Amino acid sequence: MVDKNLVIVESPTKTKALKKFLGKEFMVEASVGHLKDLPKRNLGVEIENDFAPRYEIIKGKKKILTQLKSKSQKAKAVYLAPDPDREGEAIAWHIAQEIEKINPKIFRASFNEITKAAVLEGIERAGQIDMNKVNAQQARRILDRLVGYKISPILWKTVFKGLSAGRVQSVALRIICERETEIENFVPKEYWSITAHLETQKSESFFAKLVKIEDKDFEIADQKEAEGICTDIKGKKFLVAKFSQEEKKRYPYAPYITSTLQQDAARRLYSSSKKTMMIAQQLYEGVELGDKGSVGLITYMRTDSPRVAEVAKKSAKDFIEKNFGPDYIPSKPREYKSKKGAQEAHEAIRPTYIDYTPDEVKRFLSKDQFKLYQLIWNRFIASQIAEAIFQVTTVEIEAEKYLFRATHSLQTFDGFLKIYQDIKEENSEEEEEFKLPLLKEKDTLHLLELIPKQHFTKPPPRFTEASLIKELEGNGVGRPSTYAQIVSTIKQRKYVEAKSRKLFPTELGKTVNQILVKNFSHIFEVKFTASMEEELDKIEEGKEDRVKVLKDFYVPFQHNLKKVESNKGHIRKLTQQETDEACEKCGSPMIIRWGRNGRFLACSAFPKCKNTKPLPGEENGKLLPDQKCDLCGAPMMIKVGRFGKFLACSKYPDCKFTRPFSIGVSCPQEGCGGFLIERRTKGGRIFYGCSNYPECKFATWDKPINQPCPNCGAEFLVEKSYKAKGEYLKCLKCGYEELQPVEKSTD
Repeated sequence: MVDKNLVIVESPTKTKALKKFLGKEFMVEASVGHLKDLPKRNLGVEIENDFAPRYEIIKGKKKILTQLKSKSQKAKAVYLAPDPDREGEAIAWHIAQEIEKINPKIFRASFNEITKAAVLEGIERAGQIDMNKVNAQQARRILDRLVGYKISPILWKTVFKGLSAGRVQSVALRIICERETEIENFVPKEYWSITAHLETQKSESFFAKLVKIEDKDFEIADQKEAEGICTDIKGKKFLVAKFSQEEKKRYPYAPYITSTLQQDAARRLYSSSKKTMMIAQQLYEGVELGDKGSVGLITYMRTDSPRVAEVAKKSAKDFIEKNFGPDYIPSKPREYKSKKGAQEAHEAIRPTYIDYTPDEVKRFLSKDQFKLYQLIWNRFIASQIAEAIFQVTTVEIEAEKYLFRATHSLQTFDGFLKIYQDIKEENSEEEEEFKLPLLKEKDTLHLLELIPKQHFTKPPPRFTEASLIKELEGNGVGRPSTYAQIVSTIKQRKYVEAKSRKLFPTELGKTVNQILVKNFSHIFEVKFTASMEEELDKIEEGKEDRVKVLKDFYVPFQHNLKKVESNKGHIRKLTQQETDEACEKCGSPMIIRWGRNGRFLACSAFPKCKNTKPLPGEENGKLLPDQKCDLCGAPMMIKVGRFGKFLACSKYPDCKFTRPFSIGVSCPQEGCGGFLIERRTKGGRIFYGCSNYPECKFATWDKPINQPCPNCGAEFLVEKSYKAKGEYLKCLKCGYEELQPVEKSTD
């Protein structure tokens, strides 16, 4: 009996809320993501036929598609409501292709938030599938497929089979590798600063920094020059040249867009971009709030626009006035501008219901859901609050040709800072805060002390996930829906690893990057990749033709590909490194080669001589004669698997005995009896956990050192590193710190 409409969404989580909002006249089903995609085992693109894609049903999705067809046949009309972005539009299009013969009454509905008003409006305004969006998604998918399927085999033949070259991910890898080269080539430059400790006639003291000499900027190169300047300054008369106090306003940040949410979550919650988007998706799709049922707590989380709906501004204003008072209402509603190139398809990421404060819904949320929701809620409310006000005091002091300056900022009204505080960047230098005395021009000051201080310029910092996403966004590489995938992919492929939240290129990553940049420099260049993103945006806007964009890319790409294909032997040699070691079997020189498990030594006479052995200094495959297999007594060897190092019998595959790899530190949990081992998360980040897991769940991100705490006697300390403090050791039990440099471990 045809008496109901059918709504098809992506996620089963959304179905609960939609059923509640839409009532008995609607059936709600989920596609569980894409139903069709390009085939896994072949290119799946007919290049000579205007790059026509050959889609097939994804393995395991036939049953879902059959169910959707059956429901569609019985429905009055079908409303396709996957996520409101290019991927969602493509999913809707694929479903429409499969059901249009069964039921031609098909409409495209979209919701920026899962609330009753938004859902009902989305159904009311449902229209046709946006083929410009579909074409843009297809163009991206085909571009990625062409690059991956045409270039990856070159990596297989020159490094080892199984490697992959992603069109955008490889640009991110290039950015990380180039930053690492900058750091490796960086030569620190010495410089000095001079600070004066001054005293007023009322015995009030403060510090001022030397900022000008003869009204010019300057550099003090070494200690001798600094001491010479100090000698020249001593004995001179210090007079107040300028004393001013002015009111300065600090305005709130815009509400989150995808990139800023990922960056702030990384800094404040130490959350990977992939995890942040997974939790945000849960908050968007709906969380069970007791008798209120499933509630979508935030608006759509893939957006590059800070735009806020008028109804949300009004709701925020009412909440702020009621809870903080009229002083916290800005003189006019906040408007935030989008960055150049923003698609403006959605609002900023904000709470759907202002009255659902984080504290009110905390008991219904997981720990991670609560932290992220609190971050989003606070940032949005803060974005609608009045600015913070500071009284900034500045004093300039002249000692003849030398000018010193001191400033102090005093908060007089907290404004948005009441709810959203800044955090100190990990690499920021801490400066001592002190209040300046009241002074007036021509006041004479007494010099108590001149303090010369040595400094060294520092290399650019390594990227974190947050700063890499900021770099990608700033250069126009990627879009809101791709940032998390870009970062997680280069980590999963072991091209990059995270240590202390910093991204380091691995030797494999450096090798792959070298091959790609030398042979396909144009394709994996930041500006070119950004220009391709702009072309995709133009396709979505209906200003560019999909086939033309693909042809313009493919013709020079194919020419470049043929040239590289004929040069594979030379490229392979570039990945190999000669050594002075001779093969013990045939006397030929040994060379360093790549394999699936890393670098190793191989005989250069291969295939006549197939002798190989582990590379000295690299642990994967290293024999440990003092550690014997529990089953057969053969020496154990170090292996590196998906989740880190482990010990395996050297007679594998005849003997498959394995054992966790200890770092020589006992587990601190009382009565555990286990030891700490190096492990890796699925994203590739190293951590240290107990060998008795899951019975014992002790874990730490910081590397334990087998050195007892001199303060509390704890069995070990951990390595820490901050730019302001340098490298040091810390006790996890009592917080004791040894503020001296520690020798970095080599593994």
